[in-house]
Amino acid sequence: MANHEMIRQAIALGETSLGIELGSTRIKAVLIDRHFETIASGSYEWENRLQDGYWTYSLADVLTGLQEAYSKMKQEVEQKFGIVIKNIGSIGFSAMMHGYMAFDDTGKLLVPFRTWRNATAGAAAKVLTEQFKFNIPERWSIAHLYQAILNEEEHVSQIDYITTLSGYVHWLLTGEKAIGIGDASGMFPIDEAARNYNEKMLNQFNELVAAQGYPWKLQDILPQVYTSGEQAGVLSEAGANILDVSHDLQAGIPLCPPEGDAGTGMVATNSIKKRTGNVSVGTSIFAMIVLEKELSKVYPEIDLVTTPNGSPVGMVHANNCSSDINAWMGLFQEFSESMGYQEDADKLFSVMLNKALEADPDGGGLLSYGYISGEYITGLEKGRPLFVRSPESRFNLANFMRTHLFTAFGALKIGMDILTQQEKVSIDSILAHGGLFKTPVVGQKITAAALNIPVTVMPTAGEGGAWGMAILASYMSTNERHASLEDFLDQNVFNKVEAQKMDPDEIDVKGFETFIERYKRGLTIEQAAVEHLVENWRD
Repeated sequence: MANHEMIRQAIALGETSLGIELGSTRIKAVLIDRHFETIASGSYEWENRLQDGYWTYSLADVLTGLQEAYSKMKQEVEQKFGIVIKNIGSIGFSAMMHGYMAFDDTGKLLVPFRTWRNATAGAAAKVLTEQFKFNIPERWSIAHLYQAILNEEEHVSQIDYITTLSGYVHWLLTGEKAIGIGDASGMFPIDEAARNYNEKMLNQFNELVAAQGYPWKLQDILPQVYTSGEQAGVLSEAGANILDVSHDLQAGIPLCPPEGDAGTGMVATNSIKKRTGNVSVGTSIFAMIVLEKELSKVYPEIDLVTTPNGSPVGMVHANNCSSDINAWMGLFQEFSESMGYQEDADKLFSVMLNKALEADPDGGGLLSYGYISGEYITGLEKGRPLFVRSPESRFNLANFMRTHLFTAFGALKIGMDILTQQEKVSIDSILAHGGLFKTPVVGQKITAAALNIPVTVMPTAGEGGAWGMAILASYMSTNERHASLEDFLDQNVFNKVEAQKMDPDEIDVKGFETFIERYKRGLTIEQAAVEHLVENWRD
């Protein structure tokens, strides 16, 4: 770790990199030095809302969150080092992947931002998958666009530009309609050789919608694709003033390509080499496995995306993971406070999660579904959080917590089994990251049991995607950019990082296998809840 005066000098000279990631529940800004150590960070909590049948965030919240996260990071720098940030060596923005943001030629958002969480484009996804002979998940931007066409939505004819959340923020602050290849691969299929959108499929889509007579071609309304190491614009004067409301930040700072949270997760865990992978555990859960070869056929459960440098990745993405666990923790905290105990959230999580280690291997016959929203992998268009037990189940706190942790991996497990058992994909290592792994052992042990693969956690696991985005910004700006991203990460960022590896426990693996069969059989219960438990119950 560099000393205090060295860091202060680095900040003054702009020898830093900034990553800002807009996640599902938090916007986080992380400033790093040339040794990739975090200098300061700031965050802003936010939450999506259901509006007119779509999960969304407002542009006002995007702006407020960016400014608040940056401001808190800037304040921490001033408090710790007595210096005002005026220049930064490089900046990068990342955000939750997929979704749909459509703008007209004046820059007006035509419909509220439709996030990855929406399970509303199933019909479009099916048609496009058949048309392209390539899996198009309904989360992808192209599925949202085609669903809007199928729905005959008026705004489609007015579209001048569509992008993702990271692409929007980058455009707002630079004026450049750019996107990193990893995030682009969640908009439209990528041609690995060309490192660009698949031209054949672009033409197929244009032919598919030709009869509608829209004034645009698909390639004209998509952002330009960049790969890691390239510069994708500079911070404009207006952008600097938007990001830093105190107007201390200078314009002209180079920006790397905006990326998706999947890509930054791969960077943050050094898992972009072939035969490696990572699992990201948060509001949603996904596994990214860097592939050696093409899959034998199209699987609706497997997305084919890319790393930030364009290598093919098999992605298993489940919409639901930690939200229901967080809701139960809120209930337990409320109970604790009602009993007169004021415990902070971190301790509550640690105590409750560790109870899962005392549980029966299969969770004692309990069953839950943390489906806040629909889940494509298991065929549910909507979600109903559900907890079920039989009179014979062993209903205690330990089994309750283990069941909720197990179910967080349920849909992911179904998709991962396709890769490992049907496609025989070889995985040398899985690295795990996300808030669950802040509590030692528990999350790692549960993940290893669910996937039956050794799971590694790095000390950087808690740093998250914003740190990974800062690394990508640093990669662009350093003299080592002629090296591959893999070599840069191996030789510069992670060369001294000590990782903790945990092998699957046979008893845990058998327990999870028992649980997952119960989970699959019980999906009809979840479907019944969707059909019979109405959303607007107050009515």
